[in-house]
Amino acid sequence: MKRLMTLAVAASLSLPLSAQADEITDTLQAAIDAYNDGDVTYALEELDFARQKLMALRTEAFQQFLPPAPDGWTREVETDMQAGLTMMGGGMGASAGYRASDGSQYYSITMMADNAMVASMGAMVANAAAMGMKVERVGRQRVAINDGQAMALVNNRILITIEGGDEALLLEAMQGIDFDGLSNFGN
Repeated sequence: MKRLMTLAVAASLSLPLSAQADEITDTLQAAIDAYNDGDVTYALEELDFARQKLMALRTEAFQQFLPPAPDGWTREVETDMQAGLTMMGGGMGASAGYRASDGSQYYSITMMADNAMVASMGAMVANAAAMGMKVERVGRQRVAINDGQAMALVNNRILITIEGGDEALLLEAMQGIDFDGLSNFGN
């Protein structure tokens, strides 16, 4: 199922990517043209614009790793997380809230990559047992559990945090994460 999800993500991203790539290619060409014309200021503006567009593509691809809502649940993807990460040193982020259809249960999944927060929290996840946290495995992935929160660190650069609910719900939600796909993301 996880491989199928990874293939579906790749297929879905190839459609809008071609339209985005044209805009990005045009912007990069405008930067080259401006540079060749001696207009370094405009060339830098175009490079910044192209970088923003590329980061948006990367963020969209990263958000695709948020698992779908389980049967009988709904999912609401947070769209403002990236702006907050920009103020915290950059990187990528994706977040969603999951609610049971009867409203009785709720949990959230937050994923951050290539951010200073990941490095500091990653050390805590890596040393979870020594810090008195419970450590479980989901497949081959180590998961630290503490006070209604489950955390996993993928390739020392992607932190996944699931909050809300009891331990069983946290581990069940963690099983919906495509760890293989995330470990290859950006490579």
